[in-house]
Amino acid sequence: MKARRAPSSEDAAADIDCAGTTPPLYGHCAKRQSIIEAAEDAFASDGFAGASIDAIALVAGVARQTVYNHYRDKETLFAAVVAAMAERANAGFYRTLASFPDQPDDLAAALSAFAERLIRNCLCNRDCDALRRLVERDGERHPALFATWRSEGPDRLAALIGDRLKGLAQEGRLELDLPERAARQFIALIHADISGTAKAGGTATDADIASAAANGVATFLRAFGTAKI
Repeated sequence: MKARRAPSSEDAAADIDCAGTTPPLYGHCAKRQSIIEAAEDAFASDGFAGASIDAIALVAGVARQTVYNHYRDKETLFAAVVAAMAERANAGFYRTLASFPDQPDDLAAALSAFAERLIRNCLCNRDCDALRRLVERDGERHPALFATWRSEGPDRLAALIGDRLKGLAQEGRLELDLPERAARQFIALIHADISGTAKAGGTATDADIASAAANGVATFLRAFGTAKI
């Protein structure tokens, strides 16, 4: 990782609340952002145990004490990183959810197109990949740090997609008993063909994503579709 600048003596200044109602000094907010960005890279690369506050401070271009002034300990910084990444991931999900097909003529094609967007914007983007690695590495040892992400991330995603699938069932397009469970299965199916690529550190191509989406949707509709394919 490349350091942004050498720390200055003023970096030990007290924390400023960048989220408060009073407009904060931009310099302090910029430092907080630099710390978060450096910490994201460090935690994603080395995990919670391996990441060093000294290394994070160096990359962020601030003094070590400045990191503690803004985030009082490593656990707090880690939680802030997870929250920031989850917020960006959720923003992409809500934008994608808005494009869920509404009374499509060709359900398979419409769901496949939606699945491609979901894979690209939500399941295989940088933040989701990094969060997945963090959970796999540190989730068992630090479950509380991921509690909010689980409830507002994957669980919320499945619930909202389940609501959309329930709408298709009410139109007679799907046969569902438990829409949320069907949504989790939908997500798993469209992600199945490319999950290995992500775990191996590779990048799925557009063709990979299109194929994964089409295959996953075809399997899903064979199980839940009223017009069997």
